Amino acid sequence: MARTLVIGYGNPSRQDDGAGLAVVNDLRGRLGLPALEEGDDGGADLGAGLDTLFLQLLSPELAETLAGYDHVAFVDAHTGAIQELVHRTPLEPRPGASMASHHMKPSQLLALTVQLYGRAPTSELISIRGYDFDFGSTLSPATQEGVRAVAGDIWRRHGPGD
Repeated sequence: MARTLVIGYGNPSRQDDGAGLAVVNDLRGRLGLPALEEGDDGGADLGAGLDTLFLQLLSPELAETLAGYDHVAFVDAHTGAIQELVHRTPLEPRPGASMASHHMKPSQLLALTVQLYGRAPTSELISIRGYDFDFGSTLSPATQEGVRAVAGDIWRRHGPGD
């Protein structure tokens, strides 16, 4: 069975920047797992065919985790620079200037995974348009629509029984 990891990331205290957490919690609900509480990343629940994590930043320590998966979907919010509500970008491993820091782009993290473990999972960046990045924890209605669409699509493609 192919193993898929969904990594939501962003700052859930900045309204629509919490879209990644909302996707993760939607999927956790479908899997029969409790929603993540503040400070919990979901790492204790890894080990199924479809796993979820939520992080504020991507860090080099994730390379070991990624090496154990066939597919990884990184889910984040984007600003109006991209007009689509949901934008998908296939990712390839690409080293970058910040590979030694504790804040990495998904393609840099994939490159580190290849460097350390000889392989990286197929990957995509799924970004959901955010409309409000002010302080708060409530998503805008349009971003909520994007969250539902993304979670439903991931579930159809990678959920149990598929």
